[in-house]
Parts: sequence; structure tokens; C-alpha cells
Amino acid sequence: MQFLKRLLRSLPLLLISPLLILGPALLLALTDLLWKLFGKKIRASAQPIPGSRPPAPGSHCASAVIPNWNGRDLLEKYLPSVIEALAGNADNEILVVDNGSTDGSADFVRACFPQVKLVPLAHNAGFGGGSNEGFRHARNDIVVLLNSDMRVAPDFLAPLLEGFRDPEVFAVSCQIFFSDPHKLREESGLTQAWWEDGNLRVRHRIDGAITDLYPCFYGGGGSCAFDRRKFQELGGFDHLLRPFYMEDTDLGYLAWKRGWKVLYQPRSVVFHEHRGTIGKRFSERQIQAVLKKNFVLFAWKNIHEWQRLAWHFFFAWAGAMLSVLFGDALGRPNFAALWRSFCRLPEAARSRWRARSLAVVSDTEALRRPLGGYFRDRFAPLAQKAGQQPGPLRVLFVSPYPICPPVHGGGVFMYQTLRELAKLAEVHVVELLELPEQEKDNQELRQFCASAEWIIWHNGKPKGLGSTLPRAVREFANADMEWLIHRQIYTMQIDVIQLEYLPMAQYAVQYTRLVNALFEHDIYFQAIARRIAHLSALSELKARVEYLRALRYELRTLPHCDQVQVCTQANREYLLSFLPQLAPKLRAGMRAGIDTRRYRFNPCEREPLTMLFVGSFRHDPNQTAVDWFVRHVLPLILRRQPAARLVIAGSDPPPPHIYGEASASIDMLGYVDDVRDPLARYALFVCPILSGSGVRVKLLEAFAAGIPVVSTTIGAEGLARKDSEFCALADDPALFAERVLALFADPHAAAQMARRARAEVETNWDMATITARLVDSYRESVKEKRPPNV
Repeated sequence: MQFLKRLLRSLPLLLISPLLILGPALLLALTDLLWKLFGKKIRASAQPIPGSRPPAPGSHCASAVIPNWNGRDLLEKYLPSVIEALAGNADNEILVVDNGSTDGSADFVRACFPQVKLVPLAHNAGFGGGSNEGFRHARNDIVVLLNSDMRVAPDFLAPLLEGFRDPEVFAVSCQIFFSDPHKLREESGLTQAWWEDGNLRVRHRIDGAITDLYPCFYGGGGSCAFDRRKFQELGGFDHLLRPFYMEDTDLGYLAWKRGWKVLYQPRSVVFHEHRGTIGKRFSERQIQAVLKKNFVLFAWKNIHEWQRLAWHFFFAWAGAMLSVLFGDALGRPNFAALWRSFCRLPEAARSRWRARSLAVVSDTEALRRPLGGYFRDRFAPLAQKAGQQPGPLRVLFVSPYPICPPVHGGGVFMYQTLRELAKLAEVHVVELLELPEQEKDNQELRQFCASAEWIIWHNGKPKGLGSTLPRAVREFANADMEWLIHRQIYTMQIDVIQLEYLPMAQYAVQYTRLVNALFEHDIYFQAIARRIAHLSALSELKARVEYLRALRYELRTLPHCDQVQVCTQANREYLLSFLPQLAPKLRAGMRAGIDTRRYRFNPCEREPLTMLFVGSFRHDPNQTAVDWFVRHVLPLILRRQPAARLVIAGSDPPPPHIYGEASASIDMLGYVDDVRDPLARYALFVCPILSGSGVRVKLLEAFAAGIPVVSTTIGAEGLARKDSEFCALADDPALFAERVLALFADPHAAAQMARRARAEVETNWDMATITARLVDSYRESVKEKRPPNV
């Protein structure tokens, strides 16, 4: 019944829905065509001279403008706080713009606050119109626009004015709290926006780590200071978006596209009684209807990249259809919103023409600049003077997994790299944790890194069954992670962003002066290809789909990084066979290593007839390896050495009984606090890895500890090519068993091989040596992107 009601109510608009989409699309296209023919010539004379800076506004004083409509009670309650805050400077002024109130607001202000300048209007011009009138009457260069339901802190003004020392700043937003501290905080002043599914999405961030000026998408119209000249140059709040909401978002976006900046100042505090005026006069349904309409009009006015606009029209129609089928939802348009927008189409076309004439950067660039990382990259003074000695590099190290304790091979590489990197650079860490209890272990990072921040987030099942993105990438797509990375880049003044694993490459944005480095712990599509032969039919089909996704994503993404690190020369050659143009960026031998000093070399005095396997069972290649070894190799060994035992160390092990009779010869240690203990104890190390890519840290640790190794060729990839030089090699089950039995029988030969393996690790895989090379490569990349000023 609800569906039928919605259908009948929407039927007239549904029938003309093609007109609601095609009409605006054609008119906006015609507007753009005419603008390209004639508008560009007009705009050229009005554009700022390249390299010039606008005049700085006078920032020693301000005019406070308060639009009011039937808000006498609010003025009585909150205006005194504004008067108190501005009282210390005679050049400050306060203006109340009365929007044709009928509750006696104007007479009340004249009688009770004679020091306030009253601007009475004969009719209600709306928030935007009233604000524009206030700007026209203000005498100071800086105008602080406040809602009538806003209480300000006594010291709120001075921090706001600080932001205008930069002449390119358009607006500075206050930090907003609600008057009722128990109320859910829906706004903070720290605004963020992004383009998704053909529409602008906006939100307020609450981030206590931001303690000073920081870029934001727009300044809230009721709690923000503006450069009056810039405000008027943009035309003020657009009447297109009447009666309320989105005017400030629209103006902030125009400012970014004009090449200006919008900042957030958390030290300027105001308190808001949310919707103190609008909420009393309009229902929630009416407010949502206005918002839906204005989000559509925002796109029609401001989005000038037609690829984005085409998707907007598609999602607008699809969203409206979904609203008919399932009911309205926040952030989704309906046919009523499209109709209301259609009725303002001529106005939208005029506003679009003006917006195009004002813009000096693209939509893509304007959406990027408010993000902390992009803002630092675009605006911070980063170039080094010629002859000046470089300071320590600031590196942001980003991991999708907990680093402490290092329970898997990648964790060992990351932990030991950080230990050495922190001696050579200022290192800041960002990581994803799965559980709150992991925080305690990762506190260790703060002992030797400059900072360590994390998000506790259980990713669950990634969405997007039909997506072209690999599952592993979707699994680690996290808006809070993206925000944290940008925040740290800005607040910690980062030079190099070191991203770990391919899924983190989604955060490798296109910087012009900051360096993006990605460590491919393994080549993802290669690792998938090697697994396919060991999977069931259904799993094989899924893996083949993931392989195609990974191949497409990896080959498209890697060229956008400034530096791609791989474990071995073999990995480098494999990638170059697909991407030969990647050669200048592709680095081997700078990340895969261990601190050999941490491993006591012990080639002798080991428990006879014991074999050790190390690896977390959360990693599929480890599960496959153990299964293959237990079912195909171990029975051959036990046939000749019944006393032989397999010891398995690693987190999340399966129950031993799944291996049948062989389980009697298997010891499951589970997770061990220090892997060096079993490495020093057992006779042989087995590495029956059949898939994956990169370097097995377990082999490096075994080499360093002096335990003789038998491995498959894939398991020893990049470390050993010749049988019995550093480890015994075998891929056939019978040959693998033969290699194990031979080393059992000849401890002297096993010890000699272990000594050669230790020497190899000390020479070519020592973490201190390769991390020094890593820092040198960072400096080379920074120098390439930031040539020194002469």
C-alpha cells in the first residue's frame, strides 16, 4: 500500500521524468557551449595575474553580521555574548539585519542594544539575502557572519582574524559546539566534502587532534568570518538556493575554484542552538525537501566537468526511481526535488555562467585542495634554498595491519624497517587495528617513532560484488583512514608517504611536491595466479575474477606512485615485463630484510629429527603449504624416520586432527611471543610454499638463526636459486622428503649450508644497510619533485 501511494503521488512527475533530466542537461550543455564561445573572452580580462597575490584584508577588527527573522528571544539570549566579545576594540561593529520580522525584533534591538547597528528590511529576504545586505552595510574588511541562535566565547574573535594574515584566505570557520552538551554533536565547523554517486556529499568532522588553522571545504554561514571583498567578488550568497541551506557550501566551493582558501580555526569557539530559527518555522520534511532540491541545484551550477555531471544526471534519475520504489532516504533525490530544481533552471543556467567565469581551477582540483595532504602539497613553502643543508625527512608510514607484535612476515619487515628508519628520519605511523586490545601492543611504536595513530576498524565483508576493484582494495577502503592520513600529512608536515601493501595504494593521491612510495610486499596478481592451481573449482573461479581485477588495478595504479618498492630483483623484472615504463620508479633491495643482530647464530646443538614451520594460518599460502607438506611429504619422511616430528608455530592454527594419522607426528605451538626460540631449537626449517610473491621473511629469519632450510623454489624466490647453496630446494614431494632426510643424516653439511646462509643475510639483507639505502632513495625522489630555489 505504501508503494502504491508513493507511485500515485509521483506518477505525474514520473511521466515527465525524461524532461526533468534531458531538459537541464541540454540547457547546461548549451550554456557551456556559449560560454566557451563568448564567456572565456570576457573572463580573461577579469582573471588574476599569474603569480600575483590579492591584497590582504585589514585584520585588526571585524564587523559581526547577524541575520534575524522573528528571533527576538534568541537575540535577547545570545546577542550579549557577541557584544562582550567585540567590546575590546572600538573599530569592531555589530549589525543585526532584520528580515521583516513581525515579533518586534527591530524595536527590541533599538531599545535594548543601541550600540548595535540595525539594518531593517521590509520583507524576509531569507538567510542568504539578509546576509548579503549585511555585507553591503559592513565597514570592515573582515565580516563575521553569525546565526541569531549562536553564543560566542569571549575570546572567539582573535583566533579567527589570525587566519587572514594569508591574503589568499577567503573564510575562516569557528569550532561549533551545541548549547546542550548532552545533544548529539552534528556539526563542528570542520567541514569535509567529496563527490560520490553523482552528488556532493558533505559532513562535519570531529577531530580533537586539530588544534590550529586547518583547511575545510566551506565555512558555515552562521559561524564564520569572511573577507568582505572576496565575498562580494563571488556575488555573495546565491538567491538560487533560497530559502535556506547550501548557500555557504556553494560559496566555499566557488572560493576554492577561484584559487582561494577556506580554513577552520578550532581555537575560535561558538555554541549553537541547532535550527533555533528554521526548526521552529519549518517541519523536518520541509527542510529535507529544500536540501534535496539545493543539492541538485548545486551540481547544475557548479559542476563543470561533464563526466561528473553526466553521472549526476544518471544517479539523480535512478535515485528518484528508488525513492518511488522504497521511499525517501537521506542524500538521495526524489522527483519532487528534480521538479523544484527544474522550475529554477533558467536561474541555474545564469548562476552556472557566472561560476564558470569565476573559476580558475577544475572541479577535481577544487575537491582535492581542502584535504590536508593536498593543501600542504599545493600551498606549503616546501622548496629548499640552493646550498642549504637538507633537514631530516618526515615520513608517514601507513599500514593496513597492526605492526606490533610482528606476527606475520610483512609485520616483521615493517617493524624492523621502522626501528631503523626512526634513526634516520622523523617517522609518523598510521595503521588499522582490528580489536581494541591491540592498542596496548602498538603503544610500543610511540617509544621510538615521532607519533603513532590508529583506527580500530573491523572491515568485515567488503561491498561491491560487481565492482572492478579487487576485493583486497575494497576491504581496506575507509573514509576515516583517508582523513587520518591527510590530517597527519598536514599537521606533521610530511615529506614522504610510505604505503604498505597494494590495498594502501588507493591512498596514493597525485601530489606535485610530496612523495608517494608504495612497498609491494608481494605482487598481488602474481600471488593470485600462483594460487589458482591449488584451489577447488568454485574457489578457482573466484580467484580468476580477482586476478583480472588485480591485474587491471595494479597496472593502472603503480605508475601514479613516485616510487614502487619490491622485495627482489626477480619481482622487479616480473613487473617490468608488464610495465616497462615503470623502470625509473621501481626499486628492489630496500625493504625486505631483517636486523641480523637480533638473531643468535646456532648451527649446531639442535633437537634431532625435528622440522619447524613458521607462519600465520590467517594467510592462505601458509594453509596451502602445510596441507601439501602434511599430506604429500611428511608420510614419505615418516616411512624412513618414524621418530621425525613437524613443529608448527603461528597464530590461528587448525586443530591437529584434520590431518588424520599424520597428526600424531605434529606439534602445534600456536602463536609464539618470540620466534627466535623455536628457530634456535629445532633441527630443520621447512618452507613448502606453493604460491605468493615477494620474499619470505621466515627464510631470512631462519638463515640468520642458523637453522638449515629446505624450501620450494617459490618459497625461496629471490633468496636462493642454486640447490644447497643457502638452502636445499625441491618442488616434488619425493624430492622434498629426500632433501629433509639427507640433512637429517648429515648434520655437518647442514651446518655448513647454514653458515653460508647467515653470511648471505648479513651481506645483502641486513635491515640497517638497506634502510639507509631507502632513505637515500627518499631524498632523491624529494629532490626530483622539489628542485631547490636558486
